[in-house]
Amino acid sequence: MDQLISFIAQQLVDRPDDVIVTKVEGSHTTVLELQVSKEDIGKVIGKEGRTALAMRTILNAVSTKARKRAVLEILE
Repeated sequence: MDQLISFIAQQLVDRPDDVIVTKVEGSHTTVLELQVSKEDIGKVIGKEGRTALAMRTILNAVSTKARKRAVLEILE
């Protein structure tokens, strides 16, 4: 799941080397923290948050198929 989010984010930004996805495992939920450079944060969030919502929807579909729960947080 973290590789999927990393791949999607790298395709969206101008500086793909600055994309960092950190996985924080909890007892019931996995939190994926996405960090990009300051210049690229708008591209990852998208207009009115649509790109971030689409990434969260894809993550939800993948995690549901794997019978797990995952949440995406975009850090600044």
